[in-house]
Amino acid sequence: MVDSPYPQAATERVRFVLSNTSHPGNIGSAARAIRTMGFRRLSLVSPVSFPHVDAHVLAAGADDVLDAAILFDSLESAVGSCSLVLGATARLRGVALEELSPAEAAARAMEAASAGREVAYVFGNETSGLSNDEIKLCHAAVHIPSDPSYSSLNLAQAVQVLAYELRMAALAGTPPRKGNTDEPATAAELEGFFEHLAATLHDIEFHKGRSETTIMQRLRRLFLRANPDQRELRVLRGILADAQRMARMTRQDPTD
Repeated sequence: MVDSPYPQAATERVRFVLSNTSHPGNIGSAARAIRTMGFRRLSLVSPVSFPHVDAHVLAAGADDVLDAAILFDSLESAVGSCSLVLGATARLRGVALEELSPAEAAARAMEAASAGREVAYVFGNETSGLSNDEIKLCHAAVHIPSDPSYSSLNLAQAVQVLAYELRMAALAGTPPRKGNTDEPATAAELEGFFEHLAATLHDIEFHKGRSETTIMQRLRRLFLRANPDQRELRVLRGILADAQRMARMTRQDPTD
């Protein structure tokens, strides 16, 4: 796929996810963009119209990418098996996430993929971009530093820029850092943990008038930054389960 010091399997672990794409031609142009950089995995979340002849016309021969594209009903399901999710966004709109340059994101993506992890680059609707709920599923944001006086990149252009940086990172073949060998938690596993955490905070009456939304946003940011592995997540969920059990015990009538 890519003439790279990385094993071929590494680049094959990177997928490009387009969410709620309005125009089928943009899907075709995005397929062309990733194919020229040696990538083939395309996922589509609730596109307005696909398959469509305009997609194939603008793919300019990248029909193999379109034919293999996988459709999903939600972004959560599209990235559920991924342990690194990078959201392309022009602004974070109140959702605090680590923000990476395209080159930084590519280095991190190739490091993760070479370690056997599934990686997703996520792009939102052409007009509104990624919603706050979609951004919450991302581990980090990727911002293309375009001219602030005219920052209007279209969807395929954004895909092309990030796919190019990925190819450059793959060709550079920077050796991955050696560290924890346990498998990182996937996006789906993290979402399950966050649901468990929210339920536990409610069970132990933690909030006491404080904003549940703000607290959960801060905790999400903390754990996404920590990037726990699957074993660590099991330990954390065990702690939550014990906390819930103790909360139930304290609510019981001691005479029962």
